[in-house]
Amino acid sequence: MATDVLYTDGVIAAREKYLLKDKLVKLCESGPEDALRAVTESGFGKGTEIVSVYDYEKLVAADEAAIDAFILEYSPSEAEKTYLLAPRDFHNLKALLKAQYTGADVGKMLAPQGIIPLRVLEQCVKNNDFSQLADELKEAAQQAAALFADADGTFVSGAEIGALFEKAQYKYLARLCKRKPLLKKLLSARADMTNILTALRSPDKETAEKFYLDGGKLPHNLLGEIFSEDSGRAESCLDGTAYAEFYKKCLDDRREGLPHTAAERETENYEVRFFAAKKYELVRNQPFLYYVFRRRAENADVRILFVCLLAGMKDYEIKARLRSV
Repeated sequence: MATDVLYTDGVIAAREKYLLKDKLVKLCESGPEDALRAVTESGFGKGTEIVSVYDYEKLVAADEAAIDAFILEYSPSEAEKTYLLAPRDFHNLKALLKAQYTGADVGKMLAPQGIIPLRVLEQCVKNNDFSQLADELKEAAQQAAALFADADGTFVSGAEIGALFEKAQYKYLARLCKRKPLLKKLLSARADMTNILTALRSPDKETAEKFYLDGGKLPHNLLGEIFSEDSGRAESCLDGTAYAEFYKKCLDDRREGLPHTAAERETENYEVRFFAAKKYELVRNQPFLYYVFRRRAENADVRILFVCLLAGMKDYEIKARLRSV
């Protein structure tokens, strides 16, 4: 295992030179064509044939496939591989069920393949048999299928279906991470921050509790204090926790009538920030995870960059949206 990790660290060191890093910030000040030339010359989406800047999604898809290939080849263990790829299974099964019952175009909803081959998920939906899947995924699929069937063509809440699969995903990953302290810590923080945002968006405590994710450390009764009629108590309920500053920023945005965009971005970017804070002290599986999360964040940023450039947005507006820098 130690030899494998050392070899992977060497592979990462060789590939890090292709990361865009701060170059992304400079590209916010350029035109779409210049940005396209710069990212392709850096090796992003290597080998992908494109005709114009409007083909940037092909580059993003190629880079995403390259990240997946790296995960499959170099994951330190099955736990890391599953942690990184299994969420796709929950998303894709949700998409397949939605298409099955609503007639929606599933091609526009599917993510790249996760751990489970898409053909297997398609067969599960076709046969309405989810018995071969992990318990959490199976239960979410059965509940979603029942909701669609009971609706008999009438409206089914997308939020309710989405919550079924997201809750199941976190429950599954929490079970997976029991003996993986680092993965457990990453999942816990993301669940806690998501639950705080859920509480702030919900009209009441009862509604929020329906959408809370498993795997976090903040107990539901503490999150319930966010709804206290005592404003002082509500504002101080997370004092002394790891999320006091995060919660304060959320409250400040709410007072100013701003959406929780910054908090959402902080939640999405948690893993990159976690590893970046101690990037010179990373050991064992940490360099692998840091590299994957950086690649994924840069991949998302390339999409953001071109969407914004093509929309004619100002450079400072684009920079404010970036995740990886």
